Amino acid sequence: MSGVSDGSRQAAYRHVCWRYDDRSALHDRVRTFLLEGLALGERVWYVTAEPDPVADRLREEPLVRGALRRGAARIVPLGSAYTHDHVVDPADQVRAYATATADALAAGHTGLRVAADATALVRTPAQRDAFARYEHLIDRYMRVRPMSAMCAYDRRLLGDEAIAELACLHPGSNADDVLFRLYADTPGDGHAALVGELDASNHELFRAALDRADPRPADGRLVVQASDLRFIDHRNLIHLRDHARARGAVAVLRASRSAATRVAELLDLPGLDVEVAR
Repeated sequence: MSGVSDGSRQAAYRHVCWRYDDRSALHDRVRTFLLEGLALGERVWYVTAEPDPVADRLREEPLVRGALRRGAARIVPLGSAYTHDHVVDPADQVRAYATATADALAAGHTGLRVAADATALVRTPAQRDAFARYEHLIDRYMRVRPMSAMCAYDRRLLGDEAIAELACLHPGSNADDVLFRLYADTPGDGHAALVGELDASNHELFRAALDRADPRPADGRLVVQASDLRFIDHRNLIHLRDHARARGAVAVLRASRSAATRVAELLDLPGLDVEVAR
């Protein structure tokens, strides 16, 4: 799964969407994620709306219990980590986690790792729109600072379509039916990364994802790294071109020699350049 590390120091950047159907399975995933962080010397948080049996079981875990005592771990009530009205301000949320990451570093930890059950924050379309914008902003932050996150969403309460709006903005996800992902690229390589498949079934989702991520151009070019993009149809190419054009830029799709580049080259859209990665 993209975004899941092999335990190297690159684990400092992990941003995973985790769709779950029962809290027992969520506990197992959260436990593994947080214990990996403790092993790497990170400060770890579990953010949730309590009462929560996952939090209760984590407090019984010996390694977590010891980390809670020494300040290396926290169970964070949802309201203290997010805005009070539960419709997040994306920029404020990034600033809050930047402060928490700085505090973790100052205390001698190697970074901050957060597992959050954010289901309560994305129940309405307005909440999801704000939170999706936050997801991409925090993804950009995690590309350059030692923070990682697992964002959990309850499928029973939200449904697959709502979760897809969020999953497509993560580099890693267990929502295998979400066919593409748009996320922050490595600084210096481009303004966004795009993987998977884009066709008639998901072009509206891609248009919404572009709007929420809002990748910005530099020097008149909006570069999208797409070496792992398997397919993109004309609708989605037009969405990408139009997004860049609205910001006074040319869209640059930097892809491998694949069906994605062949479609783009055949259409020859003004305002869209294709660069073949070698």
